[in-house]
Amino acid sequence: MPPVGAAPLTPAASFVTGITSTPEQRSTERLAARILGLLLPHRRAADPEFDARPEHFPFQLAQLAGYIDAGEPVVFTLPGFPCKSPNPAKVLGHLPDEGERLSLTFLDELCARIGRIHPPGARILICSDGHIFGDLINVADPHIDAYSDELTAMIDREGLRHLDTFDLRAVLGELPYDEKRARVHERYAPSVEELREQVLTEQETLRLYRGITRFLTEDTTGFPGTRSALQRECRRRAYGVIQRSRAWGELIGEQHPRAVRLSIHPQPVGAAKFGIRLLAAADAWMTPWHSAVLHRPDGRWELLRNEEAARLGRLVERDGRPSHYESR
Repeated sequence: MPPVGAAPLTPAASFVTGITSTPEQRSTERLAARILGLLLPHRRAADPEFDARPEHFPFQLAQLAGYIDAGEPVVFTLPGFPCKSPNPAKVLGHLPDEGERLSLTFLDELCARIGRIHPPGARILICSDGHIFGDLINVADPHIDAYSDELTAMIDREGLRHLDTFDLRAVLGELPYDEKRARVHERYAPSVEELREQVLTEQETLRLYRGITRFLTEDTTGFPGTRSALQRECRRRAYGVIQRSRAWGELIGEQHPRAVRLSIHPQPVGAAKFGIRLLAAADAWMTPWHSAVLHRPDGRWELLRNEEAARLGRLVERDGRPSHYESR
């Protein structure tokens, strides 16, 4: 999918001040708020106690307004769907399963709902970021390729016509992955010193650092040292993961400067990224690639650690592979 537009948008004055000067602007503002209203029930919030409403997101409203005024489909970018966790206590295997299928279906349906009120429609570009930090999370590049390829095949099989995928191969072709990572890191990544300062001074960066450190600690198997040594190692790697994630975000922004940026991480009100929750989970940080999915008797689907889902349900296979659990 080619880059969308030529320059990034910034919040328009009308959305910051609430002042509009023409009926056309007011119509655009109302439609942008309606689109954002479709996202709000699925918001992955860093501030869940806050009663968020569309007017609390001027950055996203301005981006949406740009597409509305141009009569174009709204384009969202969503970095995520990198690869499965290497910890078998958390996941069923290294390929996408029912958790990914349900999540992708949800995203496609969200675009369809937007299309009912904005006829040009909407698209979500899944920016699969596994290769960007695969070496830091101890997942082999062939496993990441297999995950990404199956994700694309799943989108095709399910007829999810509002979704596209984007990964390092789309930008740097068939270069060796170590070279791709090095090029992206060198061009886009912040320094470790910058991140350390942000961890000390910015609550959101501290929350991200702690969340990634926790994931790395949980996902590391067979570590030969002590628990404290593992934690030190994971704290070090967490800075690398954040560096690469920031670099990937910058690259995506350069390739798709007008797109509305979604995030699988919890985000506060007013952030440039809008946190999106894919499936129900008790943990705000849990994703389909860090878990298995359990089908509850009341019809709900819930993300859980694989070992917990196995205790509560029976394994279901699809196409000869583990898919999910049905409650006993």
